[in-house]
Amino acid sequence: MRPLDGLRVLDLSRIVAGPFAGRMLADLGADVVKLEPPEGDTTRFWGEVRHGLSGFYTQQNAGKRNVCVDLKAPGATHLVLRLARRADVLIENFRPGVLDRLGLGWAAVSAANPRLVMLSVTGFGQTGPLARRTAFAPVIHAESGLLARQAAFDDAWPSDPMLSIADYNAALHGLVAVLAALRMRDTTGAGQHVDLAMLDAMLATDDYAHHALDGFPVRRLGGEVWDAPGGPLMIAGEFRFVWRQLSTVHGVADPTPAGADLDTKIRCRREAAAAWIRSFADRAALVEALEAAGIAWGDVPAAEDAFDRPQPQARGVVAEVDDRGGGVRRVVQSPYRFSAAESGVRGGAPHRGEHNAEVLADWLGAGADEVAALASSGVLLAGERG
Repeated sequence: MRPLDGLRVLDLSRIVAGPFAGRMLADLGADVVKLEPPEGDTTRFWGEVRHGLSGFYTQQNAGKRNVCVDLKAPGATHLVLRLARRADVLIENFRPGVLDRLGLGWAAVSAANPRLVMLSVTGFGQTGPLARRTAFAPVIHAESGLLARQAAFDDAWPSDPMLSIADYNAALHGLVAVLAALRMRDTTGAGQHVDLAMLDAMLATDDYAHHALDGFPVRRLGGEVWDAPGGPLMIAGEFRFVWRQLSTVHGVADPTPAGADLDTKIRCRREAAAAWIRSFADRAALVEALEAAGIAWGDVPAAEDAFDRPQPQARGVVAEVDDRGGGVRRVVQSPYRFSAAESGVRGGAPHRGEHNAEVLADWLGAGADEVAALASSGVLLAGERG
């Protein structure tokens, strides 16, 4: 069994935050149907495209089924509401007001299915002065204070991190909220609307930003990469702890002049720590000394090498799925490991409209004639590869 076997999810989302939440639900056992427009999700063209599917799209949508619907075509709203009546969860990340104009907002879908849980992921939420502003992850990184803080730490011009932090953070918070709403539905019998703002999620999970609530001047508290034998090495932990361990366990002398101010003390001790790290003849000896002192450390592999290191391989972090061309493609597994249930990716990514007939038969009992009529009227796009 998988934890979410039998759950039906209608995924109207695109790009990252919504699709990633849907992918995790699929890995956990839900039947996730991606409702995609004829022009396709933008990510279908991100990265290397093989057999009509990009690597990025595959990663976010593996294991889902696909129905391709033109939401602006006459009759499309009726079809989506029929699907919503059979769904447990609906995921969307349109700007506020877009689905309302299409007749598919919360009021409409909840009237069609009072037990439905709807997750709306947006940059700034459904309310507030910025609610209708277009926002992608870099905008939220800037608005949350992340970029300014990092620039101050590095004494550099602000630049966006090479990771869509705001997207994945919002997706995981959205996943938690959906499961909580489903648990509540078990008690009350009623679904509800989850308004998930990427900015809210970033501020909720930014421990550095939390110090700002007290007006506390934040120093760099996280990990730092040091020049070490064998290449860069990450040492994690507050430097006061690292220094205490180096001085007490390994007897590293404190070179700070008497009466020095705090900044001078930190600089002198850091220079002493750097010299101690460089003093080792090889990396193995340094690592042994760090572990003897209880100091957390890590290598700094290139991103393309990280998956092939012993620990990810032992944990089965990478899975192979059908590349839709007779071969396989590697994707990252969801990180959930259960003692009494299965989880993980369940197949390759879908082409647009690939499962039109299959899903409409499964969810709605629709026959071939009805599917053909919807295709001829322009509601469904059928047989589109890619």
